[in-house]
Amino acid sequence: MGSQGPPLKDMLHDEDPRLLAELKSRSRELAFEDPLDDLIDRIGDARFVLIGEASHGTSEYYSWRARLSQRLIVEKGFSFVGVEGDWPDCYAVNRFVKGYADGGDHARDVLKRFNRWPTWMWANWEVVAFATWLRAHNERLPVGHRVGFYGLDVYSLWESLDAVLIHLRQYHQQAVPAAMKAMACLHPFERDPQNYAMSLRYVSEDCEDEVVRVLRELQLARPDFPDDVESHFNAEQNALAAVGAERYYRTMIQNDDSSWNVRDTHMTDTLDRLLVHYGPTSKAIVWEHNTHVGDARATDMAEAGMVNVGQLVRSRQGRDDCFIVGFSGYGGEVIAGDYWGAPMEAMSVPAARDGSWEHLLHSADPMDRLVLTSDLRDVPEFRRRRGHRAIGVVYHPDRERWGNYVPTDLINRYDALIAFEQTSALHPLHLNERSLVEPPETYPYAL
Repeated sequence: MGSQGPPLKDMLHDEDPRLLAELKSRSRELAFEDPLDDLIDRIGDARFVLIGEASHGTSEYYSWRARLSQRLIVEKGFSFVGVEGDWPDCYAVNRFVKGYADGGDHARDVLKRFNRWPTWMWANWEVVAFATWLRAHNERLPVGHRVGFYGLDVYSLWESLDAVLIHLRQYHQQAVPAAMKAMACLHPFERDPQNYAMSLRYVSEDCEDEVVRVLRELQLARPDFPDDVESHFNAEQNALAAVGAERYYRTMIQNDDSSWNVRDTHMTDTLDRLLVHYGPTSKAIVWEHNTHVGDARATDMAEAGMVNVGQLVRSRQGRDDCFIVGFSGYGGEVIAGDYWGAPMEAMSVPAARDGSWEHLLHSADPMDRLVLTSDLRDVPEFRRRRGHRAIGVVYHPDRERWGNYVPTDLINRYDALIAFEQTSALHPLHLNERSLVEPPETYPYAL
């Protein structure tokens, strides 16, 4: 996740005491008592609040993101949370938090169903705490006004087609043959997207037409379901996810930048459809990695022709209607894998390298801090690009000298940055991808 930054020798090293004093005076200590008041005030009436994370395995990013989301939901009436997760898995969480009869009674039971690597990304105690809180909050609201939880991502080709087929067999028997034809086309690839993508290197025939036909058949019928208003919407979203996933895997093998753009455009389109589903006054919270929510135009991603969710939302909706919050950490621990599909492990995160935003914040004042980036705008030195750490699900701490930093114009990438001095590892539900663990002593993380 994230692009490699410039070599260490090219990074900024200025530690001018006056610059550090300016940064300290223009940021706020993240004290325990009402630390988010200033941030809530600055968000104002924005319809979109995009909340990032500098890794997919850091406890503080998840728990503080949840705290901010709680306040946005309670105080500002936000309608749903859209996350960097697949639609089918996250829709099960949506059923739980809205109290549907088939949604289950315990958040842990719902989230432990996330069995695609990296399981810890959503199957963790921090998300259990938030989902449990959201269920209790929704129980006090009328059914039609309950806050949802949805996956915006694009990986669920087979899982989404499975869900569509179940829906069609129940409500649209005439469209079942189209779904079966799509499944038959994909059958030789054994439900492995890598097999599907790799096959297109050697043969030109793909399953695009078959998957698109399923969506068209489904869109022809839009019946009312008075007992479950989301049933048809869910099926259509699964069909759209399957179309997006097929396109993503088809482009992935040819061009990484193009597949990135397919993915982030799909996530933004899904966000737009959710807003239509919830109505003209709806408001959206988004949880994704900094590399997705932080405006790509303020990084080196733009030079590579890449777009992301933050850029697209700002472009489509207007900058004043979109507020972006990033996260960072100077050092600590993180849950990640040594390679794709590797067992999860807690890894040490070394002190941030010289010249990075993390190092500058540490040098200014080694405390957890909130930075409202517009407060930095009139200082020229703060408008320069610096490295900003980005850790993905695969991580090698010993290679930080050469990578893991995205050159970032902080003022234009985010509207706010929450910076931690030391972070701790996320708390997975699964000990080794299969065995479940009990909640840690710090659960439920002040939620």
